Amino acid sequence: MFDGRFRQEIERIVRPVGEQLRRTKITPDHLTLVGLVVAGLAAVAIGVGELQLGLLLVVLAAIPDLLDCALAKASNQSSQRGAFFDSTIDRVTDALLLGGVAWFLASQRGAHAAVLPFAVMAVSSLISYQRAKAESLGLSANGGLMERAERIILLCVGLLFDSLLFWVMWLMLVLVTITAVQRFLKVWKQAAIAPASAERAAQRQSRRASRRAQRADRRLRLSRRRRVQ
Repeated sequence: MFDGRFRQEIERIVRPVGEQLRRTKITPDHLTLVGLVVAGLAAVAIGVGELQLGLLLVVLAAIPDLLDCALAKASNQSSQRGAFFDSTIDRVTDALLLGGVAWFLASQRGAHAAVLPFAVMAVSSLISYQRAKAESLGLSANGGLMERAERIILLCVGLLFDSLLFWVMWLMLVLVTITAVQRFLKVWKQAAIAPASAERAAQRQSRRASRRAQRADRRLRLSRRRRVQ
């Protein structure tokens, strides 16, 4: 949701920072790795119960993740390899943070509570898979109530107070489940129309090719008649 509505505005704001970073020897991959390290520290802080410190580190981990795209565009280093690497590290970061939450909830509310963050991680992975699979089929699965940016923001809200985190995880699980259903229905509708659209496009191309062949045939016959005359 935030990604679709505010992405261009955020990119406009961080573009000057990307221009400044371009003058250094830092690469977008370096920023991505810095974000991963900070996220790992945040997971440890959350796991041992230092939630406010964990909140600060989560925010700090989000900054390199925000700037690597701006640096890639400013330095003309945008590539499929970089996009793949960034997306992979995002999944690892999510797993680390939710692992820290699981450790904390297990120590505070018992082992059963630790299942909740892993359920959130499972459905979040489904959301990411839906998008990747849809794009591989030429379809779109963007959008939904709870994309990655919303999950990070909601996690930050939960880290404000010890007693709030458990209920925030329940809320996140409900919202990511709704998002997974939204994406499924969106792709399902597109997939129902796509075969018919592809068939019509193929028919149009066939008709155009047939008309071109007919015109070429007429020109050939006219050329032969002129030669005979």
